[in-house]
Amino acid sequence: MMWLLVFVGSMASAGTLVSAHCQVVLSSKSVVVGFGHSFSVNCSSLSNQTAEMGWESRQDPRELTPGVTFLTLEVSSVKLWKLSPQCYVNLNDKTQCAERLPVTVYKMPDSVSMPQPSQPASMVEGEKRVVKCDVTNVAPVRNLSVLFHKGNKIVSTYTFNDSSLEPVNVSSVYDLIAHRDDNGSQIWCEAKLNFLTTGLQDTSMRSESQKVIVLYPPTFDEPENETLEVPAADKIILNCNAIGNPALVYSWHSPPPVQQTDMNPYKNQLILTRPLQFPGTYNCTASNLQGTTTKYFTLVEAPSSRAGTTAGILLAVFFVLIFILGCVVYQKQRKSAV
Repeated sequence: MMWLLVFVGSMASAGTLVSAHCQVVLSSKSVVVGFGHSFSVNCSSLSNQTAEMGWESRQDPRELTPGVTFLTLEVSSVKLWKLSPQCYVNLNDKTQCAERLPVTVYKMPDSVSMPQPSQPASMVEGEKRVVKCDVTNVAPVRNLSVLFHKGNKIVSTYTFNDSSLEPVNVSSVYDLIAHRDDNGSQIWCEAKLNFLTTGLQDTSMRSESQKVIVLYPPTFDEPENETLEVPAADKIILNCNAIGNPALVYSWHSPPPVQQTDMNPYKNQLILTRPLQFPGTYNCTASNLQGTTTKYFTLVEAPSSRAGTTAGILLAVFFVLIFILGCVVYQKQRKSAV
């Protein structure tokens, strides 16, 4: 620190600081460096009147060096959280120029974690749960974003206005509202340091994921009630497939002619072969601990079958009438003969 005071004093005595008109060029406009890492930046003077150059820095400074137009600042291992080096150029006319180098020192988090919920692991559809993400020992927090992922989507992003340059611990929360589409998906959080500088290694770290389990009542794949005609050529399939969590139990109710032994109560389909295709109402109930829902199938006699039946009845009546008429004529003829 004593050398720094002497160095600054010697620079100030060399002339007037005129930074607005400096012809000083840095090889990097800014530096982003990890704590404990190294960096180097070249400083060049474009003036042919350059007398001497130097670097003022809280770490690894360079003394005034006469007769050069090019000077490199080399920091072997960054040990400070705040660095703001300046390259100074003294010209022959006693004018002094300077260019400041912005340096951002960062540190990746020690850990990124989502605490396990104190409630049961499963959630009921519509339930709200606060998911917390803890990020420890990260810097600078003003460049930090915390992202919550659910499945392959980013569902929430948080940033921070803290101006602290040294490592801090931070937390973010996300309100997870359970939906059946989320059942089985993974949720996790990611801490990411954002810098405009390119070429940096990955500056993100993620937590372990947690599985989302959502309990919800059954819903049929095809919820509308159905009307079908019988008899069918081969077989009729009554589809009662539904989704729900936990697992579903199915039960069937059918017209009396169809024996319950012909149906498996745990199946989501009922297959009716031609001998079992009786008109009437069939219903299927899907249930779990979250609820129960029922679907109805109405089997009606096909129009062609009804027409055939009617035609048969009329034909039978016709033959009966013919038979009766024949009997009447026959009796009259016998009476006439007597």
